Amino acid sequence: MGPDVPLLNDYKQEFFLKRFPQTVLGGPRLKLGYCAPPYIYVNQIILFLTPWLWGGVGTLLYQLGVMKDFCSAALSGGLMFVTALALQMTNLYAKQKTVTVERMQIQNTLTDEDEFEFSSCVGSETVKFIIPGKKYIINTVFHSLLAGLLCGLGTWYLLPNRITLLYSNFGGTVVIFVFGWVTICIGEYSLIINTATETATFQALDTYEITALMRPFYIFVFIAVDLAHRLLVMFVISAGTAIASYFIPSPLGVILFMTGFGFILSLNLSEIWFAFKHTMISHLASSKSKNTHRGLRMQFGWREFIFYVTVLTFALTEASLLHQFAASSSFSQASPQAIASYILILLLVIMWILREIQRVYLFGVFRNPFYPKDVRTVAVFMEKQRRLMKVGVVRRILLTLVSPFAMIAFLSLDHSLQNPHSVSVSIGFTRIFRMVWQNTENALLDMVVVSAAQMLVFNPDLWWNRSLDTGIKLLLVGLLRDRLLQFLSKLHFAIAILLTSWTEKKQRRRSSAALIALNVAFFPVLLALVAVSALLSSPLLPLFTLPVFLVGFPRPLRSWPGPVGGSACVCSDTVYYRQLVPGLAAALQSALAAGGLGLSLPGSHYLCRFQDRLMWILVLEKGFTYCGVNIKGLELQETSCHAAEAHRVDEIFEMAFEHQEHTRILSPNPHFGHILTPCTVVPVRLYSDARNVLSGIIDSHEHLKHLKDDFVKVLVWMLVQYCYKKSKTWESPGSANKSKQGSFPENQRGGAVKGSRALREEDSFSVDTVEGWTDDSDIFDFELSSRTRDRKEPEQLGLTPKVHLSIPGSVETQSQDFIPEMLPEDKLNRTVVLGLPAVDKGKQPEVLPRVEFSCSYSELLSIPEEWRTAPVPSSKVSEMRQRFPEEWYHFVLSQLDFFHLKEKPSSLLTDLMKDKALKDLYIHGVLSCCFGLFGLDNAVPAPRHVFRAYTGGIPWSAGLDWLTGKPELFQLALKAFRYTFKLMLDKASLGPVENFKELVNYLEEYESDWYIGLVSDLEWQQAVLQEKPYLFSLGHDPSMGIYTGRVLTLQELLVQVGKLNAEAVRGQWANLSWELLYATNDDEERYSIQAHPALLRNLTVQAADPPLGYPVYSSQLLQLPLF
Repeated sequence: MGPDVPLLNDYKQEFFLKRFPQTVLGGPRLKLGYCAPPYIYVNQIILFLTPWLWGGVGTLLYQLGVMKDFCSAALSGGLMFVTALALQMTNLYAKQKTVTVERMQIQNTLTDEDEFEFSSCVGSETVKFIIPGKKYIINTVFHSLLAGLLCGLGTWYLLPNRITLLYSNFGGTVVIFVFGWVTICIGEYSLIINTATETATFQALDTYEITALMRPFYIFVFIAVDLAHRLLVMFVISAGTAIASYFIPSPLGVILFMTGFGFILSLNLSEIWFAFKHTMISHLASSKSKNTHRGLRMQFGWREFIFYVTVLTFALTEASLLHQFAASSSFSQASPQAIASYILILLLVIMWILREIQRVYLFGVFRNPFYPKDVRTVAVFMEKQRRLMKVGVVRRILLTLVSPFAMIAFLSLDHSLQNPHSVSVSIGFTRIFRMVWQNTENALLDMVVVSAAQMLVFNPDLWWNRSLDTGIKLLLVGLLRDRLLQFLSKLHFAIAILLTSWTEKKQRRRSSAALIALNVAFFPVLLALVAVSALLSSPLLPLFTLPVFLVGFPRPLRSWPGPVGGSACVCSDTVYYRQLVPGLAAALQSALAAGGLGLSLPGSHYLCRFQDRLMWILVLEKGFTYCGVNIKGLELQETSCHAAEAHRVDEIFEMAFEHQEHTRILSPNPHFGHILTPCTVVPVRLYSDARNVLSGIIDSHEHLKHLKDDFVKVLVWMLVQYCYKKSKTWESPGSANKSKQGSFPENQRGGAVKGSRALREEDSFSVDTVEGWTDDSDIFDFELSSRTRDRKEPEQLGLTPKVHLSIPGSVETQSQDFIPEMLPEDKLNRTVVLGLPAVDKGKQPEVLPRVEFSCSYSELLSIPEEWRTAPVPSSKVSEMRQRFPEEWYHFVLSQLDFFHLKEKPSSLLTDLMKDKALKDLYIHGVLSCCFGLFGLDNAVPAPRHVFRAYTGGIPWSAGLDWLTGKPELFQLALKAFRYTFKLMLDKASLGPVENFKELVNYLEEYESDWYIGLVSDLEWQQAVLQEKPYLFSLGHDPSMGIYTGRVLTLQELLVQVGKLNAEAVRGQWANLSWELLYATNDDEERYSIQAHPALLRNLTVQAADPPLGYPVYSSQLLQLPLF
């Protein structure tokens, strides 16, 4: 898409032009999409000005001296309450009057949201259009009361005499009076008439009509300033002081109380409560309940409990002793608090250095000379990282134990705590005593700033020293630090949008030059917007991600409510993220504790990259020795926009971690200014994905010629292993008679059996598929059709045979296991079976003669009886006897141990090898499978036949029909064919198999360490979650006509981690919320979702919580212990 793609399409532009004036005015619909009578607009204007009318009555009576100010306010409020209630009752009457008429109407579903038919000025349709009414009766009364209260307070607040006394200017009084009443009219209309759609939305549906209260709430906040100043402030101060003085009269008690509760509140209380509840359940519940909870991983145990109790005890002891015996009445260069200040400054410098050398870039600008260079493998990285890991341990000890105790010493020695009977002392010190444990690094920085100011400025008459205690100083410094960091991040985001709107050619629109000129001309205004946004801690909203900036509404750090990980766009790629997230969480735990991810705070965002996987990490909460994160996985199927931004991410990480061998010391970051700053790499156990083109192997005549012979060998091994495992359930050879048939559990049958039958039935000329054929269809095409690709899931496919209405002259067979009764008209359309023996419908199924074994133990390895009923000509049986690998058969039997038999003869294996009846059973079983997969032809299979046999989509044949009627045997045959195909690839790449022992090793490795199947199989996802070491799948690219192999290998690999500009993410998410929920601009090709490599706009949109974004995976809250 080009840079001048429309911000809004034509339909959305018309919709937006109707909605925006409605939002500005609080609800009046003065622009409709159709012709409406004039009285519709007149009625809305009258209702809009009604509060001003009643307020004007009260104001006039007050100005004339008839009433006092509070009486005029009460009169206006009462009139507004009666009016609001009357309007709501009118709406209820109109609804009851027209309820029967509404049932008779046939509305046009295309226009029922926009068009209304009006009959009169006060008709029921007019009333319902202008006053939609409330959902609940309680809101009818409550909102009416609120409307009266708002009108009364507005009248009192906007009395002209009060405004004149405040500003002493007539012009200013008129302006404030007019615009003040316009504001109140907007709030009243939104409350009682029609609620406007707000630009800030936090819920998809307004179930409880909360939106109507937003504007009145803002007005109440401004009006209540005078009331709060006169009444509430003194009451709160007096009450707080009295409570503090009465309950904690001792300064030592105040210190112990703040220290103890500050530490307790900084712990992971939810995890502690969960551990306590689990312990109680384990003691009180039955043994069954104990077993149920035994598998839960507990992060809080006795070790953590003892550690926390010990730390709390030392903290209380230190605080009480220092305050009691070392506290001084003033701060001086030689005072104990000054000594504690020097220690804090030294700790801050050391911890800052230890944190920075853990990352690849210092300050995100210069290359870290201590960081390992050109690291690509885990072994090399861990070897080079060993020293930094030791440094990380030292930093963790300083951060967890040394720094908190040093800060408690500084606070306990403060002279402000000598007289704690003050609300400011209680508020300031209560906060800082908690921050010592919950946000240690920022608390240390705040104390160093305050202590440095105290050491530099000793003048006691200075306002900073005279009027403020240490607790309030720390609070102000912390607020200033937080807002300053937000200001710098938002300014970085704004400048990035401003510059890239011109430097990035694909972002350069026709309006870019004008917007850049306006931003440069009004740069002070831009700085003011950024400052206000930082002061309110609100996102800086770039409209349509253009350099047009607004102050967004204050939002939570996650930007969208709801349970963490409660929703995601689950697809087949989700399983790869489910597998890697536990390992990634463990790796992040070490990196966070060592400081490799920098200063991580709630609201920090990180981006991880490995091959085609992108993991988005959001820090949700952090406390003493724990951190809570949410990990999201982005889609693997890359679109053009996704690929462009992913390529930039790869480029940034490669420059940071893989191409640093020849760079200079302290070389600059080539991507400085990007919203992504590389931090470190972490080792994670996950799957690497390798895809290879199989040209030259699958189409090689030499390799395909040996495929059938290898298939016979693999199938013999598979059948022997199957019968041997089944024999372990029998106690003696005689018990074999009780179970002649194999038994695969129904829930363990592979999806390939049912999927194959579905493919075969769809490839045949059935009623369902004839409708899908066209004149251009090729019935001999070996590719899967669209109907095949969109077939039902294996669980939804039944095994009941279909009734086919076949093309006359074709060959069709029916399974002997189940012959359905046919209707007379179906019998007329039955196809005559040509070339196959006739089946007598009146006869019972043929009973095979009992096999006489020469060895009594041969019954243990006998294949099921129903597997010997294939309609194979006797000539083919003789041919198979000649091809049967007897030496391999004897070798496979010799590998069996029969340890499960209590008594067995020493010559058991020799007797089994000499039993010709047992060998004949395996010959017939192998021939039946070859007949089903390859037919009776001995020709070398073509590559397309190999592919379809691998996928289970072989065209219909009589042998396949018989084979699929035996699901257990078909599953073994399909598994054996897939093993054979993998063996062919290994022989082509690694060389031929030297002996039988090596071949058995191959097959045993496939059985234990590999899953060989299809990516679409359910067993593939199960194998990924079970962490099978290797997975293999065969694919085909019809556009290029090539076959591909995909191998997943489970190993510990390096995942690259970078930190994102949190304010850039919040700003883009704020615009996304506004654009989707207010402007309803959900166009998939809209401008604000196009690729933006500098802002990672497309990836950021994906990572937002649904319904705004669409991550394919979102974890629950992951608690990472940093202890």
